[in-house]
Amino acid sequence: MAKLTAVKEKPAKASKASSVASVKEIKVTAKPVAKPQGLSEGLISECREKLLLIKSDLLNRVKEARGKLDQFERGGDEADQTMRLLAEQEMLTLTDRLRSQLLEIESALGRIENGHFGYCEETDEMIEVERLRAIPWTRLSIEGAEIRESVNKRYAR
Repeated sequence: MAKLTAVKEKPAKASKASSVASVKEIKVTAKPVAKPQGLSEGLISECREKLLLIKSDLLNRVKEARGKLDQFERGGDEADQTMRLLAEQEMLTLTDRLRSQLLEIESALGRIENGHFGYCEETDEMIEVERLRAIPWTRLSIEGAEIRESVNKRYAR
């Protein structure tokens, strides 16, 4: 929030066009909004460990999916080629889902590092502890998720 601290009037330099003019000087200082310290260090470290564990699991799943894809032979008849294409499509879909989840996890780890972890992006209130334990990468509280969902439905995004 910006706070108005001082307003002073200064006479402007006289010019040929106008003999009297005034200039207002406004000082605006930005102060960060103080957020309550509601999350314990234990909860934050628990969430960080869980996020890192999930991240390594996701990376291992990507590696396994690529290994399975390499098992298919490149040649073969039409059925073999179709199976290979289906496997490639499945792997691309899986990789896309895992990539988006990895981005959410990286974002959550970044929020832990910069001190914004555990606060809803929609309402700026603390996210429920049970929700953080269940989904540590979440950006929204239950109320914030409901708000965002209703906005998305309203504008059909």
